[in-house]
Amino acid sequence: MTGSTKVTGIVLATMPIGDYDKRLTILTKERGKITAFAKGARKPNSALLACSQPFTFGEFEIYEGKTAYNVISANISNYFAELREDIRYVYYGLYFCEFSDYMTREGNDEREVMRLLYQSLRALTNPHIGVELVRYIFELKIISLSGEGPQVFECVRCGKEEKLHRFSAERGGMICDDCKSSANDLMYIDDSTVYTMQYIISSSVEKLYTFTVKKEVLAELKKVVDHYRRLYVDHTMKSLELLSIL
Repeated sequence: MTGSTKVTGIVLATMPIGDYDKRLTILTKERGKITAFAKGARKPNSALLACSQPFTFGEFEIYEGKTAYNVISANISNYFAELREDIRYVYYGLYFCEFSDYMTREGNDEREVMRLLYQSLRALTNPHIGVELVRYIFELKIISLSGEGPQVFECVRCGKEEKLHRFSAERGGMICDDCKSSANDLMYIDDSTVYTMQYIISSSVEKLYTFTVKKEVLAELKKVVDHYRRLYVDHTMKSLELLSIL
């Protein structure tokens, strides 16, 4: 079709429109986050039926109309079928997609977030890592990619890089032993947890899901990331409610 273009992306969300259509939110490599309509996608015999599901990744041929994009065709390379076999994976996948949708903006370069989402969905079914660790890696990394991540390499008060054993979400990061009286919400965390957060924030997306942690570190990471997310992400994720019942 004249005027069409191809983009590589992953479907974040879908919404039924009218009797047979769907509105898709797609995070793309070339154009950032876009909204596109898939006409007839809800018909049983539609060629767009399979490509109009959350966490579907591939190449989409789109046409830019006056007010929105329209999906013409799609060549899907990963449906993440293994995620759909376990309700836990589905809930986590939906949560990651919703989080990515909230943290990205149309017109921005969101390639890093797209890579993070793709790798995180792949990691969910890796039995050696565990879904909880994948979740907290994803949350900490996406918040950091947005520019709102905590300072974990030095004391937020004095700049010292040693003796970092306490975390303050209100202060935005680590507090050294000498400055421990300067915050009201201090949480003591082990060196291993500090190193884990430093690795997550500083590493490339491709290297994120290459390690495991002890249960004590996972518990501290959960406590820190949960508190920090609630303080700095001003949005209630609907899919997070689904995770709470698992």
